[in-house]
Amino acid sequence: MRTRIKVCGLTREPDVDDAVEAGVDAIGFVFYEPSPRSVSIQQAQRLARRVPAWVCLVGLFVNAPRNIMLSVADEVGLSHLQLHGDESPDDCRGLGRPVIKALRIGSEVFTPGAAQGNAIAQRVAAYEDCHAVLFDADSVGFGGSGQSFDWGLLEGVFARAPRLESSWVLSGGLESGSVGQAIARLRPPCVDVSSGVEARENGKQLKGIKDARRIREFVASVRVADALRP
Repeated sequence: MRTRIKVCGLTREPDVDDAVEAGVDAIGFVFYEPSPRSVSIQQAQRLARRVPAWVCLVGLFVNAPRNIMLSVADEVGLSHLQLHGDESPDDCRGLGRPVIKALRIGSEVFTPGAAQGNAIAQRVAAYEDCHAVLFDADSVGFGGSGQSFDWGLLEGVFARAPRLESSWVLSGGLESGSVGQAIARLRPPCVDVSSGVEARENGKQLKGIKDARRIREFVASVRVADALRP
């Protein structure tokens, strides 16, 4: 099975066009105002009109009230909801769309050894009713860290929730130079990238501004890694 690709944090129409042309499976819009990649409902509506029906539209929310998420989802036409805050398992139920729950992984939360593996497995199992779980690096803020984490921490995390082993997302600092290694080691069903395909100017990352070349290179790296899988 090929690895699905989601590009998140899109804010401009040309970037949406580039991602679709590159062959991604899902487009992500951030509805979390403190994020530099946040979009308004009106922006998201304009962007969504450029996305073909066979590409998923994912809305990222952080501790948002249920009625707000449902209203935004209806107005924009979101197919999936991605929850990146402190949402409980109950908060993820009954939203009328597939829910992807982000779980933040960090050494300050989980120390090496069997205990940390069990702790992550317990968290995964708690969200077994979700359509998928997404693993991202821990950070001070919400909405995606742009940093990687120790992939070894994911070993055995689906022991208590085997259904999710075929429905999870790897995120956190991925870019074209590292995603192939991640696929070879972890075989994630889906990878999620944002900062790894953003434009740079004078060495500075332009948050929310994607780079068409970086998107193409990321997709190409995923496809090469898929071809090398046994």
